[in-house]
Amino acid sequence: MTATATRVLVLNSGSSSLKYQLLDMHDGARLAAGLVERIGEETSRLAHTPLATGGDTRETEGPIADHTTALKAVAAELAADGLGLDSPQLAAIGHRVVHGGLQFTEPTVIDDAVLTEIERLVPLAPLHNPANITGIRTARALRPDLPQVAVFDTAFHTTMPEHAARYALDVATADAHRIRRYGFHGTSHAYVSRRTAALLGKDPSEVNVIVLHLGNGASASAVAGGRCVDTSMGLTPLEGLVMGTRSGDIDPAVTFHLKRVAGMSEDEVDELLNKKSGLIGLCGDNDMREIRRRIDAGGEDGARAQLAFDIYIHRLKKYLGAYTAVLGRVDAVAFTAGVGENAAPVRAAALAGLEQLGMAVDADRNAVRSDEPRLISPEGSRVAVAVVPTDEELEIAQQTYALVSA
Repeated sequence: MTATATRVLVLNSGSSSLKYQLLDMHDGARLAAGLVERIGEETSRLAHTPLATGGDTRETEGPIADHTTALKAVAAELAADGLGLDSPQLAAIGHRVVHGGLQFTEPTVIDDAVLTEIERLVPLAPLHNPANITGIRTARALRPDLPQVAVFDTAFHTTMPEHAARYALDVATADAHRIRRYGFHGTSHAYVSRRTAALLGKDPSEVNVIVLHLGNGASASAVAGGRCVDTSMGLTPLEGLVMGTRSGDIDPAVTFHLKRVAGMSEDEVDELLNKKSGLIGLCGDNDMREIRRRIDAGGEDGARAQLAFDIYIHRLKKYLGAYTAVLGRVDAVAFTAGVGENAAPVRAAALAGLEQLGMAVDADRNAVRSDEPRLISPEGSRVAVAVVPTDEELEIAQQTYALVSA
């Protein structure tokens, strides 16, 4: 890597999509960003935004057969802005990889052995790791000379103690099938917990934070002195909070009941719990803005939306209380992701009645909309309440660049 190579391309490969950002780690500037979606369909779409020049988003539609074709199209868009993949300023490509198991606890330069190990973890993340692997193979084929780094969603949570990470299952069975709590959204929890400490003017090692990552997928984490000690998602992203389409915590016997009494197959139960439950299962909507609109409109439809909202908030409160007990001392609660950053009613309701725990929001501060990290708790509160916009792409870029430039 040359001294002038300070750029990192971040790739997030889905089964039919490819999200990307190009960042310059010299100053953290975003040079370009975009999304290729509906890969493999006749109506594929590429939206590319040249952030370095402030230009308008360029959109193209047409068939994009596979991820190789998609990445070549992205490379062409970058080249048109003078930011091509052949640039000597490109230091590395950072890949989001959902599952790293217990093997990968930090960002890792990808070689054939690492890729084989990521493939071995596919049974733990069958919907995500295969797509991540496809992105890695594609990028390595286009730039085999360039360092490729895997940054794992699960890595931040590998610091959980065994008493938090293990389920109360027969140990031999659990170990044989790698059944334990891994957690997800780790890059977001790492970034937000660190930014929250900075907002308080402290080093992460001095701060205990409860992070609430509330998007369509949602998770909570208890972070003690910069290290995760508990998180709500488990073996899969299904466990924990009520989410847009996922049930979150549920009695495991519900699955047996549905198979025995309702005659549902394993795949049908899986689809029910992951895609037809949560907010959408409770009220037919998984968009918090629409749920709040229905609540405000009132009537029977509003009552159904209100119940969904109340269940969502009840689960949040349970985790806030539980993680207060786990941490012993809470210095801050941080809200992040789409709902956490934008839904003031969710933040207010989640902390309502928790004043004895030192948690409260100031109504005026909570109502402010901003893209900047900010405190929304009353002046002098024992527990700081913050809204911290997450930036998983920047976190991946920072981890990638730190590794290849060391």
